[in-house]
Amino acid sequence: MKRLLTASIVICVMFGSSVVRAAEPSPQTVTGIPLDKPWKVTIYAFARAHFLHPAWGWQHSERDYRLALKIAQGDDLAVDSDVLFAAAMLHDMAAFTPWSTPAVESGKLEHGVAAATDCVPILRAAGFPMEKIAAVQAAESDHMYYSNATSPDAIALHDADSLDFLGAMGAARILATVGVEKPSASGAIKTLRTFIKDIPPRLYTKTAREMGAQRVAELSAFLNELDAESYGGKSI
Repeated sequence: MKRLLTASIVICVMFGSSVVRAAEPSPQTVTGIPLDKPWKVTIYAFARAHFLHPAWGWQHSERDYRLALKIAQGDDLAVDSDVLFAAAMLHDMAAFTPWSTPAVESGKLEHGVAAATDCVPILRAAGFPMEKIAAVQAAESDHMYYSNATSPDAIALHDADSLDFLGAMGAARILATVGVEKPSASGAIKTLRTFIKDIPPRLYTKTAREMGAQRVAELSAFLNELDAESYGGKSI
């Protein structure tokens, strides 16, 4: 009887342990994106370690992924979350050393196109399903607002990345590029006003256009108030 009881306890403990392990939640990003696959854990850690910039660092990548999913849901786009995660996390990698090259810095090579090549060995080493790599490359290549995206994944990332240039976040990002080498914010303000004019007509999805209208209003109000407080922009 004692042996039977002992065996029952052992089985219960083993079974209970397996239940606990199965119920353990996946790790998450800082905003709660589930890192539900080992390669996602690796790529997210890679992004946080290497892409450090307030305008186009890992935080921007995280926002892009979440916005892309929201856009896809709102417009019923048949997207692949694996493709979107990989593309969002690595689409701006050519802005950082050692992936930034003279061709990228001079504008001769679009940074998204460079990322489409540079991301391949990193994703392969992380265990990404490489049958999806072409879709990742297409999304990275066409993510800028002036690009022509065609696939659902590329369209979702394109519109997400465009939205992140608008609103309060857009202002924060572009003003973050001002520093010792650019002591005046006038160039950044000019860029933001250009975005207000150029980005909305290039949004593909209804969801992004609706979100974009709200963000344009926010950004316009901010820039108008900034103009007033800087005496018509003369003291900025």
